[in-house]
Amino acid sequence: MRTNLLFAFACAASAAFCCQVKAQSISKEEQECRMSRGKQSNDALRTFAPGRIVFAPGGAGFVDRDGALGIKFPWERLMEGSLIIGGRRLDGDAAPARAYMNHGYGKVGFQPTYLVFPTPGCWEITGRIGDRSLTFVVFVEKIGAGPDWHYEGLPNDGFWYQTTL
Repeated sequence: MRTNLLFAFACAASAAFCCQVKAQSISKEEQECRMSRGKQSNDALRTFAPGRIVFAPGGAGFVDRDGALGIKFPWERLMEGSLIIGGRRLDGDAAPARAYMNHGYGKVGFQPTYLVFPTPGCWEITGRIGDRSLTFVVFVEKIGAGPDWHYEGLPNDGFWYQTTL
């Protein structure tokens, strides 16, 4: 258990470095190999960290009504509890990252979410259940106007909710 946690944090530290040196002249391959990517898990949570998310016209994701960039993102809760997700930008100032979720998935098991990034950049994302957390780093890039889908925020139906840390 402890080894998995250390691995997740080591990957996050590596990706944070990668995000910080992005402006420098390094190859795309070198940058991507430094990214935190792949399966991330501990005794409470499991997810897949892509390392890099590109928001492009015709591509996956959406532009929220405030201009933030969002994409569907999977989490698996390995213990019972409410999942809270949020994040912070590592390479500049920005509002916190947030997540949109709904109540239809119980208290354990699979939980699809929308991760929402206020700006492109280097982001540290943390999922938390109680006092247990899992953190990874991802580089968010926007090409042109971003994805074609424009989301109008959460439906006001009591089923969806937003979290941030």
